[in-house]
Amino acid sequence: MRLSTKGRYGLKAMFDLALNVGEGPVALNSIAERQNISVHYLEQLFSSLRKAGLVKSVRGAQGGYILSDQPHNITVGDIIRTLEGPLAPTECVSSEENSECSKADCCVTRTIWEKIRDSINNVVDSITLQDMLDDYKKLQDSDSFMYYI
Repeated sequence: MRLSTKGRYGLKAMFDLALNVGEGPVALNSIAERQNISVHYLEQLFSSLRKAGLVKSVRGAQGGYILSDQPHNITVGDIIRTLEGPLAPTECVSSEENSECSKADCCVTRTIWEKIRDSINNVVDSITLQDMLDDYKKLQDSDSFMYYI
């Protein structure tokens, strides 16, 4: 399973917002410049993130986007599933409706795909934006620099 640029860039952009929590709305062009992502693409991503309730938009001259909740309440899984859909290695174990296979009861590999799906979901749901901020600060303190995801 591979994430598309939606998930990767969306996570980078949300991390960027988390870095700026408490400093007011962040303009998409600022994020685009820092993360080297087109503003047009960010607009598409943030439309989905806003509809999912992960970010809020603020209008006006000093407008932009802010996180809708504190970084410790937003998980990597929330972000990636919003932008990518269910995190499953195969359609037959996707959490979407109509993903049931007619041979599910006798399929030997289904159990493997379910374990992979569950493991991936457990990992991404256990990491919050706050965890990413903490890791970033640790790396900065150790004279390393991490800003790329």
